[in-house]
Amino acid sequence: MGIDVFSDITHQAIKVTMLIASPMLFGALFMGILVSLFQAVTQINEQTLSFIPKIIVIVGALVICAPWMSDTLTDFTRELIISIPKLVAIR
Repeated sequence: MGIDVFSDITHQAIKVTMLIASPMLFGALFMGILVSLFQAVTQINEQTLSFIPKIIVIVGALVICAPWMSDTLTDFTRELIISIPKLVAIR
């Protein structure tokens, strides 16, 4: 197994990880910006105020995107398992 094959598999794994994490991260980012704007406008300096809305958004994104996330992970795993004979034959 050459370094190119290892590099390709690693690149695909990182890409899948970023795709799966992005809905939750973008939701938390958006909610954090909204809460910080709300805090700036109302001058409420409570540090724990942003925690609950972010958790709710992350759980909501997880519930909404769970089928897509599991399909993406299943497809990636299936492709890895299917490519095992090709990888063994390369050596």
